[in-house]
Amino acid sequence: MIQENFVKLYENSFKENWDLPVFTDYNSGKTLKYGEFAAEIAKLHLLFEEMGVQKGDKIALIGRNNIPWAITYIATITFGAVIVPILQDFSSNDIHHIINHSDSILLFVGDNIWDLVEEDQLEKVKGIFSLANDSFKVLSKFESEDIEKARERSHHRYNELYKDGFKVEHINYAETSNDDLVLLNYTSGTTGFSKGVMLTGNNLAGNTVFGINSKLHYKGSRCLSFLPLAHAYGCAFDFLVPLAVGTHVTLLGKIPSPKIILEAFAKVKPSLICCVPLVMEKIYRKNIEPQLSKRSMRWAMMIPLLDQAIHRKIREKMIDSFGGEFEQIIIGGAPLNKEVEDFLYKIKFPFTVGYGMTECAPLVSYSHWTDFVPTSCGRVLEGYMEVKIDSTDPKHIPGEILVKGENVMKGYYKNETASKAVLDDDGWLHTGDMGTVSEDDTIFIRGRLKTMILGSSGQNIYPEEIESKLNNLPFVMESLVIERDNKLIGLVYPDYGAADACGLNNSGLIDAMNENLKTLNSEVAPYERLASIDLYPNEFEKTPKRSIKRYLYTNFGK
Repeated sequence: MIQENFVKLYENSFKENWDLPVFTDYNSGKTLKYGEFAAEIAKLHLLFEEMGVQKGDKIALIGRNNIPWAITYIATITFGAVIVPILQDFSSNDIHHIINHSDSILLFVGDNIWDLVEEDQLEKVKGIFSLANDSFKVLSKFESEDIEKARERSHHRYNELYKDGFKVEHINYAETSNDDLVLLNYTSGTTGFSKGVMLTGNNLAGNTVFGINSKLHYKGSRCLSFLPLAHAYGCAFDFLVPLAVGTHVTLLGKIPSPKIILEAFAKVKPSLICCVPLVMEKIYRKNIEPQLSKRSMRWAMMIPLLDQAIHRKIREKMIDSFGGEFEQIIIGGAPLNKEVEDFLYKIKFPFTVGYGMTECAPLVSYSHWTDFVPTSCGRVLEGYMEVKIDSTDPKHIPGEILVKGENVMKGYYKNETASKAVLDDDGWLHTGDMGTVSEDDTIFIRGRLKTMILGSSGQNIYPEEIESKLNNLPFVMESLVIERDNKLIGLVYPDYGAADACGLNNSGLIDAMNENLKTLNSEVAPYERLASIDLYPNEFEKTPKRSIKRYLYTNFGK
């Protein structure tokens, strides 16, 4: 059990960092100090009381990253209730299902999502409030008059209680145990349905305290939050850890295209950057790869010493483009493209790759960039987590990765069958990921257990590894490797923009893919060779976390 009480981390932080800035909204420029943030939390606590919220009740939250979203999240957990953050990318049906399945009694929703919500489909919700601004306007159509009165009473009580203003000594949050359920986080799985991951104060404290002790964030550091805070990764390291130490968080609140995010980096100059591979890969493809592909650059890179000077110049330029003042970039949420990883490591760019999952709130392994081992995803968190590989030779033969420790969830909400399927009697969480582990507990992931293909001679084939190579070839936007008639087939959604720029029509694309097939098959093991590459006309359908829904394509072409 983590010694630090999860809720008290924030009670203490808000008192200690009272006059420091906590949030800035990138779009509006509005900035809130920790003391002002605590006052807004106090207002919501009174609204919760007027609405009859009890300890352990569920409160759903869906909207873009903004200050009202942050107020709602922290107000809920410090009240002793359970927060249910929902990714904006979920469909309308999924949103209704999650709100109902979680037994949420209140809903805080962004105006951009409100049109997707059918109030008459919400079974237990008795109040709906807008995240458009910190006034939390009532959106409920039914019983709106009573809810408005409750909101007015909460305002009146706040003015009565804090006639001379809300002060640091007024911060006094709910007495909770780290065993208490704090968060229901619904997965955006690739198997067609989501499950409510039950995370306790201890699970979240495990991640938060690790972040504090590792000095990922610290008092006065700067953070640019552009990952969705409803997702475990962004929430832990762009939100919960920063707020526990006195970091200034800038909320981007918009889709992080390469242009937008590089402009934001230059303005905010973050001290630490957490991102997913897709962001790093887009920046690499758009800003770095075109330079490397020039004939003069390819020639220069072949000359000893000159190549090192070029690497140094590229590294300095990349560091400047990310704001120039960060210690490292932590990449997580999905595998990093091998070509991109190899290049970043070669030029000594300060990046590292971690591993986690929603069921661990999320962190399982991490190494500081100076200790990062290429193709790995860091060392298991010493003192917090344990790992073992279900294999006869865990160092060399891949097996399912099993983890146990402070960060592992209680189970899936109202789904005992699914819980027992992944949590064994000894407390080991079966991650579904295949990999090996070194002597010092560094994890190397090979692929997913469910996607692994058994070759005709008994070899284990990991389609993700083949796809990583295929995605590096010309005119490939994204790919999937599937099995059809006991043969491996590559489905490719082409890069139509690149094809158009080269004057390729459909016939030309097919010829290009045939060349890609020869190149790929020369780089993989004989049992990993593809029989063909087939063009797929549309972008593959993805989960809200941007993972391809593989189950939709397993029977393609059969």
